[in-house]
Amino acid sequence: MSDSYYQRHVFFCVNQRENGKRCCADYGAAECRDYAKARLKELGMHGRSQVRINQAGCLDRCDEGPVMVIYPEEVWYTFVDKEDVDEIIDRHLVGGEIVERLRI
Repeated sequence: MSDSYYQRHVFFCVNQRENGKRCCADYGAAECRDYAKARLKELGMHGRSQVRINQAGCLDRCDEGPVMVIYPEEVWYTFVDKEDVDEIIDRHLVGGEIVERLRI
């Protein structure tokens, strides 16, 4: 375990743009964030010394969205649905393997 408060920190962009331009909120990002948080709690992996799921405002990658970023690895992902989120959880957060097909 590192000296960090969390082993990994996952930020889901849930930004909603008012100007009609593409944004992560338009693609179910908040629902996927909530799903990821609940799934990690079920796995006993959410919280201090483990993984923290957070929402973020605009991460400025709207054209590649929806997006999430995992620190400390600094790995950016896009996702379409809960199955993609499950793959990121299972392979990256549990298994330590970057999911190249979803990486941006």
